[in-house]
Amino acid sequence: MNNSSSIVPPSASLKPKTGTTTASDPSSLKRKRMFQKDLQHMMYGFGDDPNPLTQTVELVEDIAFDYIQDLVLKAQVIATKRGKLLTDDILHLIRKDIPKRRRCQELLSMNEELKQARKAFEVDEEKLASTAD
Repeated sequence: MNNSSSIVPPSASLKPKTGTTTASDPSSLKRKRMFQKDLQHMMYGFGDDPNPLTQTVELVEDIAFDYIQDLVLKAQVIATKRGKLLTDDILHLIRKDIPKRRRCQELLSMNEELKQARKAFEVDEEKLASTAD
């Protein structure tokens, strides 16, 4: 008895989330793939093949995009009282995921340091330009 005809691929049993784009939905708009090269490098860094399948990279990008979109929508709900979305709203949502929260705080502090360094560089540049005249 051959059971291969009765086996359903795992992807066939998955139902797409509401609002996500799928290849079978002709009315859906294709989203621009912006992070494929970066994801390929990240996947390789985590032990995948140097040239992973395009479908795999697209799937990882879709999962990441859906996660970020869901996180931002939840943060907007929190921010409706204030009327303004802040980074604190996102930090509030990930407060129980300690490694993720720490990484976000690290990136935010690094971003602040870079802003201050750029500002100091611009001030120095203006001083040099004014003394050259």
